[in-house]
Amino acid sequence: MELTLLGTGAPDGLPRPHCPCAACATARGPLARAATALLVDGAVLLDLTPGAALAAARAGHSLNGVRQVLLTHPHDGPAVELPAGLPTAGRVADGRLLTLISGHRVRAVPMDSPGTGYEVTAPGGERLLYLPPGGAPAGLPADNGGGTGGGTRSARDTGPAPYDMLLADVIGRPDALARLRAAGSVGPTTDVIAVHIGHEVPPGAELDRRLAAAGARAVPDGTTLVVGEYHAVPDLPRRTLVTGGARSGKSLEAERRLAAFPGVLYVATGGARDGDPEWRARVAAHRDRRPGSWRTAETCDLVPLLAGEGPPVLIDCLSLWLTDAMDRVGAWDDATWDAGPRPARATLGARTGELVGAVRATRRTVVLVTNEVGSGVVPATASGRRFRDELGRLNAAVAAECEHVLLVVAGQALTLRG
Repeated sequence: MELTLLGTGAPDGLPRPHCPCAACATARGPLARAATALLVDGAVLLDLTPGAALAAARAGHSLNGVRQVLLTHPHDGPAVELPAGLPTAGRVADGRLLTLISGHRVRAVPMDSPGTGYEVTAPGGERLLYLPPGGAPAGLPADNGGGTGGGTRSARDTGPAPYDMLLADVIGRPDALARLRAAGSVGPTTDVIAVHIGHEVPPGAELDRRLAAAGARAVPDGTTLVVGEYHAVPDLPRRTLVTGGARSGKSLEAERRLAAFPGVLYVATGGARDGDPEWRARVAAHRDRRPGSWRTAETCDLVPLLAGEGPPVLIDCLSLWLTDAMDRVGAWDDATWDAGPRPARATLGARTGELVGAVRATRRTVVLVTNEVGSGVVPATASGRRFRDELGRLNAAVAAECEHVLLVVAGQALTLRG
């Protein structure tokens, strides 16, 4: 199955008309994107957008052979003129299956927002799923491979067969990708293509970086892809450290890195603080922006979590873990730091060494958040300077065990490694 992306942008395109934002200001030339429309084997047009015929011609194709024009979402603005010879555009009722004269089978997939997704199966069995902007599947069939005759699994296989390609609003609805992964509809070999790309993320390197973290990629308008053809998917780092100053956006960056994956375990090391309404408000703000499918654990006992099997883990944050560790060994007190048969310095060093070893040995996907301290004011107390020094050592040791290290400054993520 051959797929040509006549456009890959949001319904308003990129740049948006008359928009003064920085993303639109830089979306010029090859970074500009027309509204998303897909041409499948020259026979099926998914979404009719202005200039579709001209876009097809630029890509070396014609719309003359199109037998079906399907819309995925309400199209605002003036009516789009239907190119001569094309069948009338329309939307299909949820769950309905169309068998076209070209041999393609198209099934309408219900969404959780206004719009319709389409599963397209080629005569040879290759399958793609195309979702509308801002949409996620409202319900997934028990077996995506059987509903349209697609899939090439043996009788021993169980569960849904992964699609060969997914085209979706990865930036706007990463949870849709997480749902499909949880259902087995997106697997390691699924080619995930981001479409409906708007001005929410600066185009170019930053867009590519965020998509790679989700296991997805973007292609320019006019690109022709072969569905089912092998394409190396972005390598997802197993261990990532995100560091930055206060309110730098490091926690949000860490959450973005796992937003497209199901069943994430969020480990909060800060715990509860009775009688502190400001702290409760901070915790609530973090909780409200996390996907509803994530689980939360409030603990500083990180070594067993890292040693076990399970879904991805997000640990926020190492600085609070260190605070707890110093509390437990009495490391704040000058008298016990270096004194006695088992000084607090040695006990703390053993605890941090165990954590670093657990990060090194873990087989889980893990994202760790920490604070970057010591770049400004020197703490006025010995205990404050001790915490600064110990956190700097811990950050360096954990970073040495991570494939990917990010520094977040003013909401901008700078790659230090990976």
